[in-house]
Amino acid sequence: MSQVHLFQQMAAYNQWMNGKVYEAAGRLDPSELSRDRGAFFGSILGTLNHIVVGDTLWLKRFATLPSGTESLQKVAAQPTPTSLDQILFDDLGKLRDHRRLLDDEIVRWVGGLKDSDVDQALAYRTIEGQSSNKRLSYLIQHFFNHQTHHRGQVSTLLSQAGEDIGVTDLLALIPDES
Repeated sequence: MSQVHLFQQMAAYNQWMNGKVYEAAGRLDPSELSRDRGAFFGSILGTLNHIVVGDTLWLKRFATLPSGTESLQKVAAQPTPTSLDQILFDDLGKLRDHRRLLDDEIVRWVGGLKDSDVDQALAYRTIEGQSSNKRLSYLIQHFFNHQTHHRGQVSTLLSQAGEDIGVTDLLALIPDES
């Protein structure tokens, strides 16, 4: 299996898990969503916003490459977040709508990648202004790992709030071989 196929699987997993997380979060009242629970980004809402901030920053960077120029136009046109803890949406419904837009863009972009695309390097600046130049395949791997890491935090916070999101294993989406 190629790296691109693995990234396509991760995009599908990302979209599936975000649906489960937002469904569970939607069962909580706004005060529970924004309650500081001692997590790195404070609340469930703060952590969900951080994931969107991170995804937006990375997708805007990926959009500068030929493989992303057309497929990531909607994200490229969005304002660039200014901090990693920025609250882009304080309303879960609006955040969920934006999350769906991002997930659709991710699936579309990754679906159009070729193996040769992920072998190139991406030059970018971090939010702090530090220059980097890294292989795209490693950056995409980081991109999906970042989402998984913080969704794990959110699933713990949701569990502490009494909401079970159910099965979270990637294994649930891996097809059986004949």
